[in-house]
Amino acid sequence: MKFTLLFLVFSISVGYSQTDEELIISLLEKESATWRSGDVKGHANCWAIKPYSRIFVSTSDGNSIDVPPAMMINPPENMMGNGGTSKNSNYKMNISENNAWVSHDEESTSKEGSTNYTYEIRILEKIKGEWKLVGQSIHPRKSE
Repeated sequence: MKFTLLFLVFSISVGYSQTDEELIISLLEKESATWRSGDVKGHANCWAIKPYSRIFVSTSDGNSIDVPPAMMINPPENMMGNGGTSKNSNYKMNISENNAWVSHDEESTSKEGSTNYTYEIRILEKIKGEWKLVGQSIHPRKSE
């Protein structure tokens, strides 16, 4: 009986491979977590900076910031690692071979307890079999 159960569990786990959608969501969750924890190397591993990479951030006062993409892999000291948590929801994506765009809502809570809400657009490419971010756009929204 033990052998049969072990074989069944092994067969299920070997036969399971994550879909592109699951891999992308996992990458986006990792990217959010590594930013907040200050894991520069882990965060950089989520990105592939290309000559066409762009990062646009809208501010709540109506302005916008064109963030240099290199900041995603080599941020200024003290920019990352401020703690807090985030929760992504309402994922919508279009995956076409090695390219994808994803929109989602994010709820970010600082370690002090204040919460910000954003709409986010993420642009990804599959490079050497792994999904990487190449661009993004972030826009504030009102709480739900």
